[in-house]
Amino acid sequence: MVQAHGRGLNFLLSVLLLVWVADVFAYFAGRAFGQRWVKVKLAPSISPGKSWEGAIGGALGVLLMGVVWAVQELGQSSAVPVAASLYARLLSQGWWLLLLGCLFLTAMSVVGDLVESLVKRSAGMKDSSQLLPGHGGVLDRIDALLPTLPLAMWLANSQQIWVV
Repeated sequence: MVQAHGRGLNFLLSVLLLVWVADVFAYFAGRAFGQRWVKVKLAPSISPGKSWEGAIGGALGVLLMGVVWAVQELGQSSAVPVAASLYARLLSQGWWLLLLGCLFLTAMSVVGDLVESLVKRSAGMKDSSQLLPGHGGVLDRIDALLPTLPLAMWLANSQQIWVV
């Protein structure tokens, strides 16, 4: 987080919001559409409440936010500001990288959540702590960030690789 903040508050906030938007959109899409179309849970033995509809809804929410944020931030200019968001950095290399990057990072946020749920299940615990009652514990607040933040830093640091 310190290194991401070193890239600018805009960059750190863009990664944090990616995880939060994915979580919120997944929750509401899962509630609204869960079990209506696919009828297959995402990982029933690990986290029975997660559905494919929720995962798709989370990805669509992140794509929408990423595109709007990047277009707004870059405006008519193709120059990337020094303290640019993750989305502006990805879009500066092409639309395909913005779309793939958002989808990849959203998937990794789901993986982080599932890994944390797996750890809790293997330990026979419902919550990782009682510090935040009703939230599954402290680990539920950071589980999706654990894989997403380093991968976002990697994507931002390796932009020159993506230039075709």
